[in-house]
Amino acid sequence: MSPILQYVIIAIVILIILAVALKLTRKDFAIKENKLIEYLGGKDNIINAECNMSRFKVILRDVSLVQKDAIQHLGAKGIVEIDNQLKIIFDKNAKQLKKYIDEIV
Repeated sequence: MSPILQYVIIAIVILIILAVALKLTRKDFAIKENKLIEYLGGKDNIINAECNMSRFKVILRDVSLVQKDAIQHLGAKGIVEIDNQLKIIFDKNAKQLKKYIDEIV
């Protein structure tokens, strides 16, 4: 087998592995988004969502429905509650979360 063919085969295998890993990551993220909405008290409890860098701000109808511990288990670095608002610090996924919530709410 020629060296060029070996490199092509290796490159194809690497691309397949990357594609599978990316697909699994997207699936996990969708599950995370659904869980976040559930932990925020459901889609009917969410009035508005905004994001700024890694901060995700949500205005809620009833803050007592929120499961803060569960949100932190999803990867939140911190949660601040002010009146009917929650400011949740996530990593780089805050914008994706807002986009997903906007589509559902």
